[in-house]
Amino acid sequence: MAGKAPKSDPVQDAPQVGGPKHAAAGLPAVGHSLRIAQQQMGVRRTALTLLRVNQKEGFDCPGCAWPEPDHRHAAEFCENGAKAVAEEATLRRVTPEFFAEHSVADLATRSGYWLGQQGRLTHPMYLAEGGEHYEPVTWARAFDLMGEEFARLDSPDEAVFYTSGRTSNEAAFLYQLFARELGTNNLPDCSNMCHESSGSALSETIGIGKGSVLLEDLYQADLIIVAGQNPGTNHPRMLSALEKAKASGAKVISVNPLPEAGLEKFKNPQTAKGMTAGAPLTDLFLQIRLGGDQALFRLLNKLILDTPDALDDDFIAEHTHGFEEFAATARAADWDETLTATGLTRAEIEEALRMVLASEKTIVCWAMGLTQHKHSVPTIREVVNFLLLRGNIGRPGAGVCPVRGHSNVQGDRTMGIFERPAPAFLDALEREFGFAPPREHGYDVVRAIRALRDGEAKIFFAMGGNFVSASPDTDVTEAAMRKARLTVHVSTKLNRSHVVTGARALILPTLGRTERDLQGSGEQFVTVEDSMGMVHASRGRLKPASPQLLSEPAIVCRLARRVLGEGSATPWEEFEKDYASIRDRIARVIPGFEDFNARVAHPDGFALPHAPRDERRFPTATGKANFTAAPVEFPKLPEGRLLLQTLRSHDQYNTTIYGLDDRYRGIKNGRRVVLVNPEDAQGLKLEDGDYVDLVGEWKDGVERRAPGFRVVVYPTARGCAAAYYPETNVLVPLDATADTSNTPASKSVVVRLEQSATA
Repeated sequence: MAGKAPKSDPVQDAPQVGGPKHAAAGLPAVGHSLRIAQQQMGVRRTALTLLRVNQKEGFDCPGCAWPEPDHRHAAEFCENGAKAVAEEATLRRVTPEFFAEHSVADLATRSGYWLGQQGRLTHPMYLAEGGEHYEPVTWARAFDLMGEEFARLDSPDEAVFYTSGRTSNEAAFLYQLFARELGTNNLPDCSNMCHESSGSALSETIGIGKGSVLLEDLYQADLIIVAGQNPGTNHPRMLSALEKAKASGAKVISVNPLPEAGLEKFKNPQTAKGMTAGAPLTDLFLQIRLGGDQALFRLLNKLILDTPDALDDDFIAEHTHGFEEFAATARAADWDETLTATGLTRAEIEEALRMVLASEKTIVCWAMGLTQHKHSVPTIREVVNFLLLRGNIGRPGAGVCPVRGHSNVQGDRTMGIFERPAPAFLDALEREFGFAPPREHGYDVVRAIRALRDGEAKIFFAMGGNFVSASPDTDVTEAAMRKARLTVHVSTKLNRSHVVTGARALILPTLGRTERDLQGSGEQFVTVEDSMGMVHASRGRLKPASPQLLSEPAIVCRLARRVLGEGSATPWEEFEKDYASIRDRIARVIPGFEDFNARVAHPDGFALPHAPRDERRFPTATGKANFTAAPVEFPKLPEGRLLLQTLRSHDQYNTTIYGLDDRYRGIKNGRRVVLVNPEDAQGLKLEDGDYVDLVGEWKDGVERRAPGFRVVVYPTARGCAAAYYPETNVLVPLDATADTSNTPASKSVVVRLEQSATA
């Protein structure tokens, strides 16, 4: 029998702290996965469900977007995947009786962990203007309420349509189609907050905003550089790929301010040897200062340029543009400036250079440690420069590898979830559906919050996710949401965004990936695109958590019929009945999806075309891969301050909190901790166990405070600190964003630590 949801909110600011671990997975990961799963699902449901995760006839894990290998283990899931599945397939339920018992004001005092632990939402719920409790509402009435509010808008641009990365390709395509037929490009998504910097840099330099490697390339690489990423917690199945690459002779350089257990040693729970001995993964650990990555890659590029016969001259001459200007800038790189920016030693950088020069096939992987700084876009451009110098894009075993988080965040963007759509995409929509899509750019996440704050947006509609907790500047974001006339959330579970509402609010419960989807033409499946551009089917088999649930495609189709009415020629009713008809239209609109239904029937799915990878063709403005030149930037730290990065605990995926432990970092039963280097703590006259307030300092002169954090003396890079989000999102101003991409700069927050008033 599955465990019951906690009735009281656990204390999260009195953690127990031990030393960090030096290996990931193994028997503890297996035990923890099964314990969490059985608490949520019970023994039988756990076995039936976990054995279908990421299988060819099963369902795609609702966690990360790491790709599936050709040959899959019977247990093709990781610890965090098991937690994600357990949270969705839980036997716990949030019913109308729950909302009758708990007012919105009461729920607003609860932690995100407690809200999520209550279970699956079972009925559409409505909060009337001035109401204190959500009340059950019929689906018909819910659509009428939304129709009334859409009809009141003075402009379609007063509506905002947010998307989380768990939305399927089919639902995402319909969602953007409805928004554009309504007349707006206000389609912010979670990419705006994570990998937008990657897309911006890659689109400019190689012509496509996605990674250029497939899983097989990792197995063929000579050198894999993992920068600003913690796969042991955020993408655990990547460790298996690194282990296989190492067995084939690859070397691994880890570049990160924190030592991460998974990159030190991996105990593969799928093998007997892995469960016992484990495999060391990192050959060289560069403990870089936050924000120093651009300076590191710039100096490496200078040193490559200065090394005889190190360049791939033929590749540069035939396939690249802008080399001379780049080379002149790179040759000016300064050792002293680089050592200051990175916190590394000369010997460490020289060892990295030796490994780079010894490699004929190099891959650079990265995640939000590179994408969430003011200078993130030039940093990733510098990574591309690094790879272009030795011809490491467009050949097996080499390339760029941004590792996406949410399971279909890349697919949603491919389907048109983007506030700045390409004209060719809009042209294709117009030809296929016979209406003129809007051409003016819409709101991204940051601009959507500003529009809500300033009264320029009146309706906020979220397809999944937890917008309030995921966004920066928590106080500003929450105040902005409360100014909306209507907030709508399509969700499987309760979260903070449901209790920070507009004047009126709706919660629309939807099917999860694990659940059977029966429509008018029979049982349906959906598709997703992983982090490496592979598209495959996902089929749920569990009985839905409630007969009141609608699928995401059904919700969009019914909303479109209610709002657009007879004026729409789009066959929304047909799309709801048969998802194959949606895929037929996707095939005619989006390049690479030709013959979609037939190709996705293959058990392994199919790879989308990628011109730089497949043909060494670069669809940029110059027709070639572009070298770029930019000044070196890195955060400057005032005396007595630390540079803070926000990060996840091990019991967390994005804003979903599975538990209160961070096992690999030695933290148990608490989240309000700040990790501080021992020498920094001594210099600030702090001791392990002290309680401090984190005070963010920004150029706008406004101080933002996150109170009551326990100091944990930890082997971080000097001058750097780390603490979990969403608790620290309050410290990141709305206007503190990356240049070009407008992504919140959550990895370089200047803070001072003050004695806590609650200590």
